[in-house]
Amino acid sequence: MNIGSVFQGMATLAWLGFFGLIAASVMRVSRNQPASGFRVGIILTLIAGIVLSSVGSGLVFLQANQYGIVITPLQPKGYREQALGPGLHWVIPFIETVQPYSIARATYTMSQVATEGQVGGDDSIEARTKDGQQVYIDASVIYAVNPVNLIDLHITWQGRYEDNVVRPVSRSAIRDAVSQFGVEEIVSTKRSELEKMISDSIDAGLASNNLTMTDFLLRNIRFSPEYAAAVEQKQVAEQQAQQAKFVVESKKQEAEQARQIAQGSADAAVIAAKGAAEARLIQAEADAKANQLLSQSLTAELIQYQYILKLAPGVQTIFIPSGNQFILPLPAAQ
Repeated sequence: MNIGSVFQGMATLAWLGFFGLIAASVMRVSRNQPASGFRVGIILTLIAGIVLSSVGSGLVFLQANQYGIVITPLQPKGYREQALGPGLHWVIPFIETVQPYSIARATYTMSQVATEGQVGGDDSIEARTKDGQQVYIDASVIYAVNPVNLIDLHITWQGRYEDNVVRPVSRSAIRDAVSQFGVEEIVSTKRSELEKMISDSIDAGLASNNLTMTDFLLRNIRFSPEYAAAVEQKQVAEQQAQQAKFVVESKKQEAEQARQIAQGSADAAVIAAKGAAEARLIQAEADAKANQLLSQSLTAELIQYQYILKLAPGVQTIFIPSGNQFILPLPAAQ
């Protein structure tokens, strides 16, 4: 409650007291009773009613987010050329009035959902893309009254600017921008470009009508049922193609893995064969070397000794004829 309302309330009480005292005075006079004592009260309540009503009518308090246009017959144009800002102001009682305007941010929503927008039912924007596809846009425009140009706004639109400016400017800008893009562009690669184009167009349209756009929200993009079905079929086909490609790649990887395993086995066999051959060659070379060393170390005495060792282990005595060294001929020494 502001101070003007307080004075208006006090004025109402004063007028009620004034008329109550008059009624009581009339009743006393009708009964032939003295009523002179009511005269002072009647005069005081009359004066209080006039003063309080005047003060209450002349005091205007505007909230922190309000500006006001003073309507007055005392000016040639019918209004003061300077708008009132927030705070307490005085205007001529019963002659001048104040039309308040909120400069707080407001949101105008156009949506398919009936409870979200300012207009009931489906209020989304129907637009056609560059390639002829029908789309439906849900959007919100956040705007505010420009206090610098408040008088011009009042003269042109008064309180009708939301329906006569914000709504048509926004819907027209959205349709114009959508018509410059293909349907696939507005939902993927060029959505941000579309939003900027719409935002710039709305900003310019509101500014020319003494309003300021704060933000634009592209809430949702919907397609016609036919196009949505076509998009779904395309996505299914693409998913199937991706799945087939994945299967082919898996088979290729399996074949490559099998080839590498076979190659590894073959390489291992070759390496094993080479190792065996080299081992046999080394063994042969070692045997030949050993034989060479053995042949170089043989003497007649060593051969006789080895020969004796090869005899049967049970032989204890050997009889040798006179003049012979051995019973049996010794093998010829090489």
